[in-house]
This record gives sequence, C-alpha cells and structure tokens, in this order.
Amino acid sequence: MQKISTMQTSGKNIFEGQLTIGVDLGDRSSAYCVLNEAGEIVLEHKLATTPEAMKQVFSSMPRCRIAMETGTHSPWVSRLLTALGHEVIVGHAQRVRLITKSRRKDDRQDARKLARLARIDPELLSPVKHRSVQAQLHLTEIRARAGLVSARTALSEWRPRVSEVVWRTAAQV
Repeated sequence: MQKISTMQTSGKNIFEGQLTIGVDLGDRSSAYCVLNEAGEIVLEHKLATTPEAMKQVFSSMPRCRIAMETGTHSPWVSRLLTALGHEVIVGHAQRVRLITKSRRKDDRQDARKLARLARIDPELLSPVKHRSVQAQLHLTEIRARAGLVSARTALSEWRPRVSEVVWRTAAQV
C-alpha cells in the first residue's frame, strides 16, 4: 500500500486546534486528509479499512470532525469513530455532486473534498444517520422473512398447476 504524506514538521504539534478530517472509504484501503483550523492540509495518508487500523490512527488524535460518504463500510466506521469521541458526519453519497460528478476519480482528492466540505458547512454533505446495529439486525430479519413468504407464496401458486400436469401425465401412461 502506497503511503501519501504531506505532513508539515516544523517542530510543533500538527494536531493543535480544531481539526477536520475527510475519509474516503474503500474496500481494502481508505484515504484520509487532515485539515487544520486555517484549512491547510497537515496530513494525508492511506490506511487499511479494518477496525484495528482505524482505531490505531484515530484514537491517537484529539476530538475532531470526521466526514465520510455513505457506503458499505460507513455504518461500522462511523460507529467506531463516534465511540472514539469524534464528531462523525456521514454524507449522502448521491447528493455530494462535487464528488459524484467529478471527472477525476481519486481517493486522495475525494478525502480532501470531504474534509473541506465538512469544515465549511456540514449541511453541504446532506448528512444521514445510520441505523443502530440492533435495528439493522431486525431489518435484515424482516427482509429475510419477507423473502421466505414470497417464495412460499410463489410455490403454492404453482402447486395446483404441477399437480394437474402430473395427473395428466399419469393418466396418459
């Protein structure tokens, strides 16, 4: 995995003041960009999209605002980062046109855009709230049950037709 870094090392702590972070989540790796209060990039890196890697990177940072888009990993990542004490904003992926309509698809650029949008006005991200783990489990159970009922109904509609064909075939033999 390639590491990207624009860390400024002038002998002072780069994590001073209010920080804003944009995270572009990927299946295997995620890019993140850290902005200081002035909106300057103080750190850019990639990390593995695993709970361990997320904890390792973000637990050492002071409380900050973290923005990400909705996606496969956003529910568990947002819960984990919230548990670490950060303010997490999950932007609606289809409504952030600055990223979705962009011609340059680049994780690093997307992380920068998310950080800048979260720093200026979080409402530009069209924030969403994920369901709790328990609510998601209940919804999955309901959907599975609905699928089973639908399959059973479809089979029961075919049973008289299949029986009729079997009886006709038996009668012909």
